[in-house]
Amino acid sequence: MTKVYLEVGQKRVFACSVDWPGWTRSGKDEAAALAALEAYAERYAPIAAAAKLPFKPGSFDVVERVAGNATTDFGAPGVVPKLDAGAVSAKVAERDAVLLKAVWAYFDKVVAGAPAELRKGPRGGGRDRDKMVAHVEEAELMYASAIGLKGRTGTREAILEVVGKPQSAAQIAELKWPPRYMVRRSAWHVTDHAWEMQDRSEP
Repeated sequence: MTKVYLEVGQKRVFACSVDWPGWTRSGKDEAAALAALEAYAERYAPIAAAAKLPFKPGSFDVVERVAGNATTDFGAPGVVPKLDAGAVSAKVAERDAVLLKAVWAYFDKVVAGAPAELRKGPRGGGRDRDKMVAHVEEAELMYASAIGLKGRTGTREAILEVVGKPQSAAQIAELKWPPRYMVRRSAWHVTDHAWEMQDRSEP
C-alpha cells in the first residue's frame, strides 16, 4: 500500500504521497487526483532510482484528508497535514533528505538538456528555461525560511542539514512548517517544473 493524503479544495484536490516527496498530483476531485498520481508513478520512478530506493507503488491508502484553501484552488498544495506534526526519526529524516537531493539532481539534469526557449503553453504563456530556474531557486529560499533558514542562508546544503536530522514534536512545533512537509512541498514544486520543462522542450 502507498500512503497518501488528500488536500481537498473547492475546485481542486491534491493527492500527495506521504513517503515519496515530489510524487504529488492534482485533479478536479479526489478520484481524478488519485488517477493523476497513479499515472505519474512511471515518471517519478527515475527519482527513486537515483536515490537508490525501491519504488514499488501499490494501491493507495488515504491516511488523511485536509481542507484546502485558496492556494489549493490556485494550483499548489498549501496546507500542512496533521501527520507531519509528530516526531521524525533519524531513519525517516535521512531518507527524506536523500529523496530531496535526488529531486534536485533530476531537475538539474532536465535543465541541462532543455533549450533556452521553451515551447509556449496552451494559452501562449509560460516561463522560458532560465526564468523557470530562477523561479524555482527563489521559491526554495522561501521554503527554507519556513524551517528556520533566513535570507540567503537557505542553500541546498543547509536545507539538507536541517531536514536530514531527527526532530522531536516539540522542535517541529517551533517551526512554520514541519521539515517533512517542507521536503514534500519543495519536491513537488521542483518536480512539477521539471516535468513542465520536459514537456515544453518537445516540438
